Amino acid sequence: MIRQSFYALACTALSWTMSDATHAQVIEGQAEVIDGDSLAVAGTELRLFGIDAPEYTQSCYANGVQVTCGTMAKEVLEGMIAGSTVSCSPVGTDAYGRTVARCHTSGVDIAGALVEAGWATAFRRYSNDYVAVEMRARANRTGIWQWDFLMPEDFRNSQRAEREPARLARTGPQTVALPRRYERDGQCLIKGNHSRRGDWIYHLPGMPYYDATRAEAFFCTEAQAQAAGYRRAIVR
Repeated sequence: MIRQSFYALACTALSWTMSDATHAQVIEGQAEVIDGDSLAVAGTELRLFGIDAPEYTQSCYANGVQVTCGTMAKEVLEGMIAGSTVSCSPVGTDAYGRTVARCHTSGVDIAGALVEAGWATAFRRYSNDYVAVEMRARANRTGIWQWDFLMPEDFRNSQRAEREPARLARTGPQTVALPRRYERDGQCLIKGNHSRRGDWIYHLPGMPYYDATRAEAFFCTEAQAQAAGYRRAIVR
């Protein structure tokens, strides 16, 4: 039932026209979903171009209650492509050697459909193709936009930061990059604030609501803020 409803949403997304040159490289067949933005087609592992979905292990938060939105994003993608043939046109490779591609099923741009339904974000670092679609999903509070969450890239970075001390303990002393400092003219710029719900939150320069936040404490690094009991503001 869930899969059928999300497939109906997917069918409202815009289709993309592929050039003859790109079409010649198409990878086509039945697909196996790996997570919310990657799949395997005809034995090739693919990442959907231009989007970033919650990681499989990632949670969102509904008034502080965990929601397994990473698992849900995978299930939505499974519903979109269930039993259908998927055609993918490669556009490059990512840092892990996976093929990055634009993928379609029944004429529907899968990546665009995921963003439209609110189950993936526009990956602005690589493309602005889905920014307008994401803004509509945000405005309608569909999918993950109904909850609080870290952007998927920020979640991955936080997971790597948690694993780093254990890796260093196994491999011994190494040269480690110093944590980024946020300061200007001798003034620390990270703002710590107590929310109306009693949460201790810090905001980095450039984050939403940074300028409007009344600082109750300032920090130069995220580590300092976290040591003082603050958590990073969650993008909504």
